[in-house]
Amino acid sequence: MYRSHTCGELRIADVGSSVTLSGWVQATRNFGGLTFVDLRDRYGITQLVFDQEEQPELADQANKLGREFVINAEGVVRERSNKNPNRATGDVEIEVLRFGILNASKTPPFTIEDETDGGDELRMKYRYMDIRRNPVKENLIFRSNLSLQTRIFLNQQGFVEVETPNLIKSTPEGARDFVVPSRMNPGQFYALPQSPQTFKQILMVGGMDKYFQIVKCFRDEDLRADRQPEFTQIDCEMAFVTQEDILNTFEGLTRHLFKHTLDRELGDFPRMSYDEALRRYGSDKPDLRFDMEFVDLNEEAKGKGFVVFDNSELVVGITLKGHADSYSNKDIKKLTEWMQRPQIGAKGLVYVKYLADGVKSSVGKFFDDETLNSWKDKLGAEVGDIVFILSGEEEKTRKQLSELRLEMGRKHELIKDGDFKPLWVIDFPLLEWDEESNRFHAMHHPFTAPKKDDQHRMLNGDHETMKSLRADAYDLVINGAEIGGGSIRIHDRQLQSKNFDLLGFTKEEAEEQFGFLMGAFEYGAPPHGGIAFGFDRLCAVMNGQASIRDFIAFPKNNQGKDMMIDAPSHIDTTQLNELSLAVEIEEKKD
Repeated sequence: MYRSHTCGELRIADVGSSVTLSGWVQATRNFGGLTFVDLRDRYGITQLVFDQEEQPELADQANKLGREFVINAEGVVRERSNKNPNRATGDVEIEVLRFGILNASKTPPFTIEDETDGGDELRMKYRYMDIRRNPVKENLIFRSNLSLQTRIFLNQQGFVEVETPNLIKSTPEGARDFVVPSRMNPGQFYALPQSPQTFKQILMVGGMDKYFQIVKCFRDEDLRADRQPEFTQIDCEMAFVTQEDILNTFEGLTRHLFKHTLDRELGDFPRMSYDEALRRYGSDKPDLRFDMEFVDLNEEAKGKGFVVFDNSELVVGITLKGHADSYSNKDIKKLTEWMQRPQIGAKGLVYVKYLADGVKSSVGKFFDDETLNSWKDKLGAEVGDIVFILSGEEEKTRKQLSELRLEMGRKHELIKDGDFKPLWVIDFPLLEWDEESNRFHAMHHPFTAPKKDDQHRMLNGDHETMKSLRADAYDLVINGAEIGGGSIRIHDRQLQSKNFDLLGFTKEEAEEQFGFLMGAFEYGAPPHGGIAFGFDRLCAVMNGQASIRDFIAFPKNNQGKDMMIDAPSHIDTTQLNELSLAVEIEEKKD
């Protein structure tokens, strides 16, 4: 028997019991007469004791153990004289009577501790050891629990889990596809799915009125902390529903997940239109854990002779409460340079300090105190506050001020740990006009339905009308992160065909790529809609972490490489020949 108990199981009530434990050596401590070994498995750590006087041979062997050796030990549980209150098993230890080495270990390339000395690349290369660390281990266990609770809730709501194909047809809309050559069909390729979108709509036509799937998706796009080339979605679709039905259902799922994994009761789920979110926070995924709403100052600041403001489409500001004395000229300069970085692109930054002895501003020579105090009233500022103001083109300026707002929230600790603020953002534009390509793009995807009131405008309107169409679409945002998004779908062939026309598809292209879906719409397609949660991102947000990597067992780095197995890699010429690819690759080399 390898073990009668785990290394996190034994308590004071077990004193006197004979037990067998197996695990990894966390640490050894030799105190001459006694040798202590911390034995670890995924359940915890138990201290083993080797007595030099009673068992000299065993003690000598224990002194030769290295970190991460895998051992098996038999002994008797006894009460510790020097207890460890920070460990669940800290009241007891095992007096070892017999033990054996199951496998030796090289010295690990980094410490297997909560706070390790290993960098990201090194930890990904030796991921099997990184998983032994508590933070990664606990993240993977949390992910498992979240998956289980998702299935429990959706099953209770009558959803059916259906698997959809991983080898599908490539489509040009959206991010780049990963493609897979077909050996049996030379010169033809499958694509890995960016989402199961069309299949779940087909399931609605098939009468499966409540579908879900915890599904792996693939996108060949540039990576960052919250993106991976392969990721997981909680993918759902419902038939005979309105937007209200979907929002209520998945608000329920979110509440269930927080309650049953974090034991947290969420507050209200307010709703905010896309236009309102941009106006108030400069973002379609605003972080509501702190205030600092935008205030437009066009009326108060323009037409006063300050050319920068007068020539701007928008003058807008935010108020930082109670920090007027915190910003020296040096601090302001540093913050201005931060705003002028290419990532943000602001041309400058205006400030106004409302001090006990008067007003101080970077534009004080252009505006008198009476005018500056009128801004104070508009912004809701008080003595002791500092106001930051940006100006320029409306869309760019609001995005720039959004970055400043978030930086102020982080820098001045306006965000409470463990605080969760959900938000539904609704009424997105249906289409985006791209000047460079001279065509519309879908704000969400080509299957999103316009609002009912806008459907006739979509079928009959002109170019300018199309820019104002609203989508029956919605995003769930928590703490400034988009957790999920979805929409009511088009279920009418004529309307879907019109949307493809607007997106620049020819009739032939639309038929070739999506004819199967539009054909299905002719056989009794019900009204339907759905949503997809980013499962990896939900795990990270619920645990207050920015990166999704440590919630994925075997993640890839920023270049899309798996450092552990060294993928992607070259494949054998024989395989290339079988796939009819070898000639093409040789031609490219030439």
